[in-house]
Amino acid sequence: MKITIVDQDDNVIGAKSRDELLVIDIYRVTSLWIENSKGEVLLAQRAFTKSHDPGKWGPAVAGTVEEGETYDSNIYKEASEELGLGGLVFEKGTKKYSEGKWRYFVQQYLLTIDKPSKEFKIQKDEVAEVKWFSRQELKELVNRRPDDFLNGVKRFASSIEV
Repeated sequence: MKITIVDQDDNVIGAKSRDELLVIDIYRVTSLWIENSKGEVLLAQRAFTKSHDPGKWGPAVAGTVEEGETYDSNIYKEASEELGLGGLVFEKGTKKYSEGKWRYFVQQYLLTIDKPSKEFKIQKDEVAEVKWFSRQELKELVNRRPDDFLNGVKRFASSIEV
């Protein structure tokens, strides 16, 4: 599997395997933020076997765009694989550039669905568990235990008005 590499304007310039990635490379990521009609947010805990950020809580679905994929094709594939979600239409959210340990563009998608967390069919090698969080609970948890969450969740929680 090769990851799509882009320039600073998000134009595709090549592809590399994960172990070839350099800190100067920019790649593409997708995330699906799911909430229910009560305004709760579904988060996924990354599998503890993951090489990057094992056990941390992140958006319900996330993926790295592979060679030949688009943002759209990637998020639908990941949602099907990671949570068993199919036949749904996601709302396209914002696209952001992130620079830290790695550099990437993340295209966010949104979905509102009322489904108990135990009914999602999680892919165990990607996701340890999924859980609904009230916005207030999420904000409080991120403030108390920030190292348990990916940066995207921290940014989301900081924008919550309680």
